[in-house]
Amino acid sequence: MALPVLSNDMSDDDLDRIVDKATTASAFLKAISHEGRLMILCHLVSGEKSVTELEDLLSARQAAVSQQLSRLRLEGLVVPRREGKAIYYRLADDRPRKMLECVYELFCAEDD
Repeated sequence: MALPVLSNDMSDDDLDRIVDKATTASAFLKAISHEGRLMILCHLVSGEKSVTELEDLLSARQAAVSQQLSRLRLEGLVVPRREGKAIYYRLADDRPRKMLECVYELFCAEDD
């Protein structure tokens, strides 16, 4: 996929659309820029997990995991589901998985 070429002869509407998309992309990147949130997303790529499962997988306290899940939920990257007292989370859509594949290829694949 080719990246668009920005130029001085673009219409104001085109520039506004690009700025809007850059703002959305920036919010997404900020949301995944914390190692705790990134690790949560890595675990959720394989499927839905409860908060307790995530605490165990991350070796983190419930308060810390819940804080990071709250941010991911606010940014629309994860979706909660309540079952009794347990809360389960899953990826909201395919964007985090696609980004994690790219991050893995850039930073982790050479370790395999």
